Amino acid sequence: MSGKADSLKTILHALGANFLIFVAKFIAALVTGSGAMLAESVHSLADCGNQGLLLLGMRQAQRPASPDYPLGHGRAIYFWSFLVALMLFSVGGMFSLYEGWHKLHVPEPLQQPWWAIFVLLFSIVAEGISMRTCMQEAEKAREGRSLWKWFRQSRQSELIVIFGENLAALLGLAAALVAVVATMMTGNPVYDAIGTLVIGALLIVVAVFVAVEVKALLIGQSVEPAVHRAIYAYFNSRPEVKCVFSLITTQMGSDIMVAVQAEMDFSLRGYELIAQINAVEVELRQQFPQVRWLFFEPDDSD
Repeated sequence: MSGKADSLKTILHALGANFLIFVAKFIAALVTGSGAMLAESVHSLADCGNQGLLLLGMRQAQRPASPDYPLGHGRAIYFWSFLVALMLFSVGGMFSLYEGWHKLHVPEPLQQPWWAIFVLLFSIVAEGISMRTCMQEAEKAREGRSLWKWFRQSRQSELIVIFGENLAALLGLAAALVAVVATMMTGNPVYDAIGTLVIGALLIVVAVFVAVEVKALLIGQSVEPAVHRAIYAYFNSRPEVKCVFSLITTQMGSDIMVAVQAEMDFSLRGYELIAQINAVEVELRQQFPQVRWLFFEPDDSD
């Protein structure tokens, strides 16, 4: 069964790193006049706002259930994660494309490019530390899976977003560094404009992948396949359960909802049958503490 990564730790590390990077990039953009640096500074500022939205989403997801929201507010984190993906697409990606297109038609020479190089190297180190923290937390939940498979199967939307942001940031920083160095060596500002366009394209591609994954959770995705199989195997292993007709699992933020239809021993009646069902439910919650809602339907046929 998949482990649980510390999303809060990952978000706070990313927020601190991105704020420092934003300040450094913005100063360098003003000094050098680099469009790629300006695009990167806007990207880092957007990331800071995105991490603030994720923290808000995590707080809202912890609200207790109410008559209006009987299954709680766990899915609130999915809404804010999807909004972050849109922000990454629009504020980060589209702005960078606009800035690159503008610089391509109205090229401006770089001023003091060594400033830009120093800031980009600093940013790569800071973003690398943030990415390392994210990877350490993701490693707790990967359980031998490839990064791509974990990304597709993970149900921690906030961790998916931070991973996507960090990946886009590192690739974008590398593109900006190449663009600035090429511009400095050739004296041709077109390279800076091309670098800005590449950054915009990278952000949009990552944002689309993140949005697709979060959308699945937003509309009601099941738990991770390994967890679903483990819960199914648990029911089948119980002597009280003759056959599992259907099993529905739904991820609700950090909690899980389970609905099962199973054949029981109908020679038992009344309290004896209820006692068997209760025993199955108690043991399930002990083995899978993330199961918050459990609906058990005893039946004699599918």
